[in-house]
Amino acid sequence: MAGNDLPSLGRVKLADLIPSEGLASDSYKLSVSTLSQSLAQYSAAIIQFSSSDGALLRSGLDSARLYFHQRASYPSNDMIHTNDSREWCKTSGYYADPQLWQETYDYRPGLTPTEPNTLEFPPGGLPDIFALLGKAARNILDAISFYLNLRSSPFSEILDNVPLRNREISSSVLSVCCHARPSFQGGQHHSLPQDEGQLVMFSDNDHLMDKSLITLMKSDKAGLHVRDFHGRWFLVDEDLGPQEAVVFPGLALYQATAGYVNPALLKTEISHMQANMYGRCSVAFKLMPKSMTSLSCSEMRAAGHGVEAQFQLPVPVDDFMQRSHPTDQLFNRHSLQAFTFPTAQDAGPWIDEMLVQDL
Repeated sequence: MAGNDLPSLGRVKLADLIPSEGLASDSYKLSVSTLSQSLAQYSAAIIQFSSSDGALLRSGLDSARLYFHQRASYPSNDMIHTNDSREWCKTSGYYADPQLWQETYDYRPGLTPTEPNTLEFPPGGLPDIFALLGKAARNILDAISFYLNLRSSPFSEILDNVPLRNREISSSVLSVCCHARPSFQGGQHHSLPQDEGQLVMFSDNDHLMDKSLITLMKSDKAGLHVRDFHGRWFLVDEDLGPQEAVVFPGLALYQATAGYVNPALLKTEISHMQANMYGRCSVAFKLMPKSMTSLSCSEMRAAGHGVEAQFQLPVPVDDFMQRSHPTDQLFNRHSLQAFTFPTAQDAGPWIDEMLVQDL
């Protein structure tokens, strides 16, 4: 891949990732190539939305700031949750994790009430943001499938129905988060620097991996660090435009692609604490597989990719989500990085041959 490295995170317009009938256009192939190379190098990419969609995301962040700002300084005991993997597909509404100094409001269609009660109004615009980011995540997943030379929509059997059928509960979730709200007393046990210029970052043992297929995140302040292919941490949302969001792959996609798409390893940084009364807010859509399905690499085998022994058997999704996944067993495998990435300047003869070849 030397010589074809992207100098920074790849930026792709969502409109260019929407497939159409017939042969793939050159703009689609170029966008898929940029997306896939960025995921290979950086485990993340930047997606550019339309101006109207960008305005919707920003209004959601504005509403989130006000929502968390009016919350009590310390949540009641029934609202304190740690990372309980058994509840992965059941979270809904407000909860807090004092250990991470994080508050969350999960919007999960089919479970989260659509009408607010008289005591609390949730952040605004969540159904519209869920629909926007959900559709974008599926288009991104299909783009990765195209690059891997899989058939169209190969993961449809493990995804939620669109729209959900009667009494179905969404496996995917829209998480509205607030890190380090100064008035949130749950984080007081953290030893924070007093100088505004200093930086707060959780320790190396606090990095996280989403268990999603795809996650799309928009934040109001920079703070999301991702580890790249070389093991270096870098800030992915430092220069996001008003219409841009970050996308990164999760563990479920790693499993479903036999390790060809590595999951992003994440940290959240909080800086200039005293200068900010709201903390750091974000909206994140997590495209999740259905709990009663299995993650299988049959599509990878059908496309001619090698599948190692650890991926041969289907894994029930519910078991996968409740299992721990040590990071030292990841990132040492073949991945999108192992493939040839032609440069954009060479677009032409190569464009019909850019699909990934097996190792």
